[in-house]
Amino acid sequence: MSVKTVLVTGGTGFIGSHLCLRLFEEGARVICLDNCFTGSLENFGGRYQELVLSGRFEFIRHDVVDPIKIEADEIYHLACPASPVHYQYNSIKTIKTNVLGTYHMLGLAKRAGARILLASTSEVYGDPQVHPQPESYWGHVNPIGLRSCYDEGKRVAETLACDYHRQNGVDVRIARIFNTYGPSMAVDDGRVMSNFICQALQGQPVTVYGDGKQTRSFCYVSDLVDGLCRLMASDYAQPVNLGNDGEITMLELVGSIESSLGVKVSTVYEALPADDPVHRRPDLTLARKLLAYAPVVGLDEGIGKTVAYFRRILGIDR
Repeated sequence: MSVKTVLVTGGTGFIGSHLCLRLFEEGARVICLDNCFTGSLENFGGRYQELVLSGRFEFIRHDVVDPIKIEADEIYHLACPASPVHYQYNSIKTIKTNVLGTYHMLGLAKRAGARILLASTSEVYGDPQVHPQPESYWGHVNPIGLRSCYDEGKRVAETLACDYHRQNGVDVRIARIFNTYGPSMAVDDGRVMSNFICQALQGQPVTVYGDGKQTRSFCYVSDLVDGLCRLMASDYAQPVNLGNDGEITMLELVGSIESSLGVKVSTVYEALPADDPVHRRPDLTLARKLLAYAPVVGLDEGIGKTVAYFRRILGIDR
């Protein structure tokens, strides 16, 4: 029986590294491609040498903005900074990554006859006027705002994927990923979960934007990776929401982190960033029906594991 070859772009990143490990443990030959702008080989948790010595893992340092020729049976295209801090650092490069990078990967899939999964995002819904957000909702996005390099870049990436499917018969899958958290997040990630936990662990006031009543839904990374694998194995070529549909306010998240740490956390308030969504929660009806997808890691358990990770990374014993 031949071993399946799977290419993962953005494979040293937060989600990408977890996905590479899952695919490797399932017996695939994994090609991890990344320019390591936000990712790191350290995200493999000291297993990098083991992976390489197995003969079933290869790391290629490459930027998807430039074309590359690789043979693969499946492609998970995750390459792109995903937090506002990182994708706004060089907004033009973010657009190029989303558009040119996706164009090159779709072309590679066409040439190799590979199935390709595009990691899109809940950001395609913008600051939604429909709640929760089903895949049929077209979104409410500011096309010239600070976040548009990512929001609109992913919307164009979805357009490219659908057109390659319609015009060239490329076997595409599209995952709209909602807020995900867990070990291997960067300390400077800039997203609310890592910000809150790292500030609290270091004895700093937690920075709450707006009044703290805006809501998000948080999916533990292993549940998200399971959804990606289920979607890749499906026969569905249209967008599918993946995440967790449990919804909490930012102040409730502070309370959950306090419970995990066993300490009271002080807060400071700052203005809500431009175009920051007030509410976001996935409608998972399609994923549950199509993929039998069901997140299993509860928020308290997931926060506990994430806190333990950041304690180790920050060198904090208390």
